Amino acid sequence: MEEAIVLYPTPAISHLISMVELGKLIVSYNSSTSIHILILEAPYNAGSTSSYIATVSATFPSIKFHRLPTIVLPSTDTKHYESLTFEVIRLSNHNVHNTLLSISKTYAINAFIMDFFCAHSLSVATELNIPGYFFFTTGVSFLATFLNFPSIHQNTTKSFKDLNTNIDVPGVPSFPASYMPLPMLDRNDKAYDFFLDSSKCFPKSAGIIVNSFELLEPKAIKAILDGLCIPDSTTPPLSCIGPLIATSNAANEIVPDCLTWLDSQPSKSVIFLCFGSLGLFSKEQLSEIAIGLEKSGRRFLWVFRNPPSNHQKLAISAQSDPDLKSLLPDGFLARTKQRGLVVKLWVPQVAVLNHDSVGGFVTHCGWNSVLEAVCAGVPLITWPLYAEQKFNRVLLVEEIKIALPINWSENQFVTALEVEKRVSELMESESGNSVRERVIALKEAAAEALTEGGSSLIALSKLTDSWRRE
Repeated sequence: MEEAIVLYPTPAISHLISMVELGKLIVSYNSSTSIHILILEAPYNAGSTSSYIATVSATFPSIKFHRLPTIVLPSTDTKHYESLTFEVIRLSNHNVHNTLLSISKTYAINAFIMDFFCAHSLSVATELNIPGYFFFTTGVSFLATFLNFPSIHQNTTKSFKDLNTNIDVPGVPSFPASYMPLPMLDRNDKAYDFFLDSSKCFPKSAGIIVNSFELLEPKAIKAILDGLCIPDSTTPPLSCIGPLIATSNAANEIVPDCLTWLDSQPSKSVIFLCFGSLGLFSKEQLSEIAIGLEKSGRRFLWVFRNPPSNHQKLAISAQSDPDLKSLLPDGFLARTKQRGLVVKLWVPQVAVLNHDSVGGFVTHCGWNSVLEAVCAGVPLITWPLYAEQKFNRVLLVEEIKIALPINWSENQFVTALEVEKRVSELMESESGNSVRERVIALKEAAAEALTEGGSSLIALSKLTDSWRRE
């Protein structure tokens, strides 16, 4: 019977892409293994993944997708994507059970690898006697914090939002309690309970796989391996198999206009601004960014999205083209025409970051974007917006030292002066040169990790060997 690995990502496209890259890596190392990915419909408007899935299916026939039946949740006033995601995954366990049984009729399932949002499904793997693993799609440092979450919870009766202190986790730089992800800030919030329950599942797993590599986060890795992050339980095996970066496989793709524009710019002269699919700003904030960029005098490539609409709570902004003239300061486009390019909605981020003209990246600190910048050797300006991104900001600035921070007011509003200052600092100052040298060194380390004898391939080899023995 052919061997198989089943992957179960959360519906968010960034998590799906990371899981697919993990599947590709496993197949490249063991071509006789087939990959089966369970697809769950998002309980909110997350945008379509159909074209992406179709492309992967056509390019990698050993990767098969299984769509789970759609779960319709009752109306809710929750503020969090995460709460809805946890709930729909919990209600899908019966469908996961049936799909695993169906796959097992034709394949020998060696492992069931879940996104950390899917922790509630570990019980399904246990019931079917399939080794259950977690794939943590952000860094090892936040994993250390997540594993330590039950201990942090026990040591205080206050919510993180009410703690005016820093959180101290073994192997992790100290960070403000308010930098915890939004759904974890209020211990009376249902989302808080979901995250807490999820963190308690990790010690029960057969292992944890992380999209990172040894030289990027050595302190956090050591703390986890030494058992310091789960003091009251055995720590599962940790496998750092990254960096996993999604790249295009199409040889005949049309070259986007932004890449053609970059071809005409001097080496390392362009600051790139992109904030992910959920990174939306008010019209006032967009105006401040524009003014700051203009006053900096720097060349820029800015991925521009519509502000969130008033009725928009749990949906990605409609993917309609923004009206640049109405949203940007009068005359901005004309005045910056010779040195700036504003692109609506999307660019091929990996290709942009790897272009010789790009010398800096203003980012929301999503982990995929961080790894893409590291692999391209591009220094960062951190502008965190949601999820664990404020935590990542501390890590990138203070621990890994590949970024400069954007500073904001109490309501997280960033002034044009701050944009101008940080862009200029990154592109031409001693501190900017320092983070640039550091990220170039890590670019080389990232490449080495995925070469023969590199730490990530060794970790992958040990992992796949363990599946064969089980």
